[in-house]
Amino acid sequence: MSTDEDRGSLRRMLRRLTASEAEIEAQELLRESAEHGGVPAGQCMRGQVVSVSGRLRTVVYTPRTNLPTLEADLYDGSDVVTLVWLGRRHIAGIEPGRHLTARGRVAVRDDRKVIYNPYYELEPPK
Repeated sequence: MSTDEDRGSLRRMLRRLTASEAEIEAQELLRESAEHGGVPAGQCMRGQVVSVSGRLRTVVYTPRTNLPTLEADLYDGSDVVTLVWLGRRHIAGIEPGRHLTARGRVAVRDDRKVIYNPYYELEPPK
């Protein structure tokens, strides 16, 4: 059995050596998401109430005439979920690069997964 374990270890090492930086980052984010109890964003379906955990890639304030919105793309290594806070211009701590866990019901807008007004917990800065 030790030879099977050695082969598995060798495969993992070779995979890490040949993987791109983006692939390694995605694997790390998926691992961290699982540690925080998050569902992989790639497995989230419309209508599900989920908890997703990952890193904010972009944060954009969208001024609209009747209702401003703050939108943030949360990436967990498998897919992106857009978090949308209606009526907000700014939220302290919501900034690109920040890790957080968000909970809410998944909707689909323009073929993208969206959670409106999610509950969220900011992770301490690293």
